[in-house]
Amino acid sequence: MKRAPYKLHLKKDDIVQVIAGKEKGKKGKVLAIFPAEERLTIEKLNIVKRHTKGDGKSRQSGIVEKEGKIHISNVLMVSDKVGKGVRTKLKKLEDGKRVRVCAKTGDVLDKV
Repeated sequence: MKRAPYKLHLKKDDIVQVIAGKEKGKKGKVLAIFPAEERLTIEKLNIVKRHTKGDGKSRQSGIVEKEGKIHISNVLMVSDKVGKGVRTKLKKLEDGKRVRVCAKTGDVLDKV
C-alpha cells in the first residue's frame, strides 16, 4: 500500500535554511518541489556532478554540475523578522484565506 503524499508547508521561491546534512546552516531559495518523493532542490546548494553523454548535435558531453534534491524534513522556512529557520503552522484568516504563520511568534509568513 502506497503512502499518502507528504503535507507540504513550503512553496517554490520560499527562502529556506538547511538544518541537517553537509549543507547545514546555509540558506537558499527553493527551485523545485517533488511532493511524491518528499524532496526539494535549493538554489546553489547540494551541488552534484553528472556525467552526460553528447547526442552529436546540440548537447555536448562532459561533467555537469547541478543542484541535488534534499529531503523536506531537513529544511525550515526562514522568517524575515527572526532571520533564521522557523517552524510553521497554517492559520485561517477572517476572509477565509489560509496563510502560513510562525509557530513561535505568530507572524504571517505569506505575502498577503
